[in-house]
Amino acid sequence: MTQARQLGLVELLVDSPFMEILADAGYQGMGAQTGGRVVTPPHRKFKKNAPAWYEERHEQQRKAHSSRRIRVEHGIAHLKNWRALARHLDRREHMSDIVQAVAGLLSHQQTATLSRRLRA
Repeated sequence: MTQARQLGLVELLVDSPFMEILADAGYQGMGAQTGGRVVTPPHRKFKKNAPAWYEERHEQQRKAHSSRRIRVEHGIAHLKNWRALARHLDRREHMSDIVQAVAGLLSHQQTATLSRRLRA
């Protein structure tokens, strides 16, 4: 969160047209700073002896947030599996080209896998 603040992400989000960013629990509190643009999993109000209705509602909200973020998490995991990104020793200027190439290859791979499943 400190890095996001130092890079000016908070000000950028406040001044931009409304958009919603789904973040993980590490960004808790940034939603208040950005006018609700950063959405994090619900914070637990009760640590002990929570009412049953609260536990159920909290679990529903947590699952809803998680199911919306799952595509992002899978995308990050796929990118981390590529050695070109994990062991990037080249110049930083080339990193964006590598990320775009990997994303294109992943997209093609997923499309090919999906079409094979549909044919079977």
